[in-house]
Amino acid sequence: MGEGNAPAALWLLLGVALIFGVAVSPTQASRTNHYDFFIKETNVTRLCHQKTVLTVNGQFPGPTIYARKGDVVVVNVYNQGDKNITIHWHGVDQPRNPWFDGPEYITQCPIQPGANFTYRIIFSEEEGTLWWHAHSDFDRATVHGAIVVHPKRSKGAYPYKKPHKEIPVILGEWWNDDVNHLLEEAKLTGGDFKPSEANTINGQPGDLFPCSQNGTFKVPVEHGKTYLLRIINAGLTNEMFFGVAGHRLTVVGTDGRYLKPFTVDSIMISPGQTMNALLVADRATDGSCNSRYYMAARTFSTNTQIPFNNSTATAVLEYTDAPPFAGPPDFPTSLPAIDDIDAATAYTAQLRSLVTAEHPVDVPARVDERMLVTIAVNVVACPPNQTCEGPNEQRLAASLNNVSFANPAVDVLDAYYRSMPGVYEPDFPNRPPTTFNFTDTDLPPEQWFTRKGTKVKVVEYGAVVEVVFQDTGILGAENHPMHLHGFSFYVVGRGFGIYDGKKDLASYNLVDPPYQNTVSVPKAGWAAIRFRAANPGVWFMHCHFDRHTVWGMDTVFIVKDGKAPEAKMMPRPPTMPKC
Repeated sequence: MGEGNAPAALWLLLGVALIFGVAVSPTQASRTNHYDFFIKETNVTRLCHQKTVLTVNGQFPGPTIYARKGDVVVVNVYNQGDKNITIHWHGVDQPRNPWFDGPEYITQCPIQPGANFTYRIIFSEEEGTLWWHAHSDFDRATVHGAIVVHPKRSKGAYPYKKPHKEIPVILGEWWNDDVNHLLEEAKLTGGDFKPSEANTINGQPGDLFPCSQNGTFKVPVEHGKTYLLRIINAGLTNEMFFGVAGHRLTVVGTDGRYLKPFTVDSIMISPGQTMNALLVADRATDGSCNSRYYMAARTFSTNTQIPFNNSTATAVLEYTDAPPFAGPPDFPTSLPAIDDIDAATAYTAQLRSLVTAEHPVDVPARVDERMLVTIAVNVVACPPNQTCEGPNEQRLAASLNNVSFANPAVDVLDAYYRSMPGVYEPDFPNRPPTTFNFTDTDLPPEQWFTRKGTKVKVVEYGAVVEVVFQDTGILGAENHPMHLHGFSFYVVGRGFGIYDGKKDLASYNLVDPPYQNTVSVPKAGWAAIRFRAANPGVWFMHCHFDRHTVWGMDTVFIVKDGKAPEAKMMPRPPTMPKC
């Protein structure tokens, strides 16, 4: 796995060169790293409960992918499990290369059991922490891992002091039941999805939970040294607060981009997001204080009226150069309460891009297409002669601009590429169909309903698009982590209440807004993003609460080809899986 496969890859490239008459040097070949991912069932025990889960190479979380800025990584995925699956490379723009982006029935048909598929992952401007995960059903609960993108060797340096060590910290969730069985049950009944039993740090709930002490993730540190925590929220349903007892965190990056450094006691991180944070091991090691400190990840819930996982996962940071200390590790007393919206808002407001000659920003000042997209959890009618467990005995659904996305039987990318009729409708609306008091949480039941449809948004190549996400109070307001594939975007504005195009436009940050791929839209509020549609292809946009995506809180951007050869989507690979 990893660069150890480079010699075989080199012989393969040389063979291709001989066949096609292309010159390939060893230097060129070494820029491509190769990984083998074997999807298989693995027995895992958590919370005194053993079950079989899907893993990559028997690991939970899965292996870390390492690359440098501008590299190409090839991942051979062998599906040795018992169900269809796909893999998504979260935060990788994949320029002109939507074929290997991964979401099932959007850019590919799933990889069937017993089959394999090779992904080609093209890194461009990303630098920092990203991640990969399954993008089929609820498989990413256990099929996920980190992506570490280092600077180019020719550049070689971070825009901060090089840390002594880098530590992926993957926040996730654990269900005692099979998550896909729970998903099928929710689909059958139309009701909500059961909350997880525990949050996890690197797959472990921590020693505050039963049968968990031996597996608790431990981080050995030495006094005076600096450590880079690459924090990823891989959870299906929970935003989280994260902190380390006795230590402050200097946040330096998010979603594969650098930030102006700022120091906090804790962070708030949404599903899909990554945060890079420096930790200085500066506690005394002379025996006068504890030598062990809890890392803690606690659920952040903005709608406590719905069932949620009220738990705190822990890991332990241990000073290896200090004498043992009697008693338990210190707990981070400054970790915000579960419903502390003010703490989350204050944290998010500090995210600002690092603006330097080596890491400039390019915030579009002119907008070609403006979209106001309302976000809602809704219902659809319960079919005749069925009993449904959603609100008012209907079926739960979700929508963007009152369109609840329905996956087609053939992936959208193939349908677009082959001009297949009847697979999707290219008329996703730029605005909601009706205007109402969007943040009102006491709307009449007739306003809860939405309609299913496979509507996509078609954009001209190079157009600057502004999307204002507006949360609504239908069935309860809450935060929503909105993720766009194929692009990072500037988060130029955020606020509470109903978006006012005249007033709120004046509050935009067009100087150093954060450049992200996942934005947390505030409860009963709005968030504005801008991006330049210079990546031709088919790109998914969805809420990263997985049950909301299943219910239809998603859509697709189709970005047309430009005129120049380098502005056109790559041809369809002959190896694409079939539906």
